[in-house]
Amino acid sequence: MSSPEEVRPARVWRQMPSELRTSAAKAFWADEQAALEQAEAVALISRQIKFRPKSVISLPLDKKAKHLAGLAQVSDLLAARLMIAYHLEHQRPMMGAFLDLLGIAHEDGLIKEEEPTKPEDATLNKAVTELSAKYPKQDVARYFWALLWQDPETWGGLKGRPELALE
Repeated sequence: MSSPEEVRPARVWRQMPSELRTSAAKAFWADEQAALEQAEAVALISRQIKFRPKSVISLPLDKKAKHLAGLAQVSDLLAARLMIAYHLEHQRPMMGAFLDLLGIAHEDGLIKEEEPTKPEDATLNKAVTELSAKYPKQDVARYFWALLWQDPETWGGLKGRPELALE
């Protein structure tokens, strides 16, 4: 079992099926909070396809998403933002279900509190087991990694669990 230090966002990105990477990339380009990471993506794509950054920016969404999804090597910062955009766009029901199981107040899968309370071990164990029974293994693993990257203190109880396995 890999530890969180070994599984970085860029590795999870590389292991995602291409159709999910494309979905994540589309959500990413629409994310108004991702300007810094979008600038990095534009630079990577412009180098890859030998276009000026200005030309990459003007590409249609589908083309930008396709190019970004095709990049296997991205920084952890960019990969983490892609994962966040993907989850916010495509995994809200699962996110909400997990927070419901934990008894954490949320709005459509987004935690309401600025600093959520760390779930108790017994509550977390039950929630992890129930969520894993309801959703595809890989979706749950990606979501749990995203939680750990964003807030290792609150979600530290997820470390070392078999549900984190990406294979």
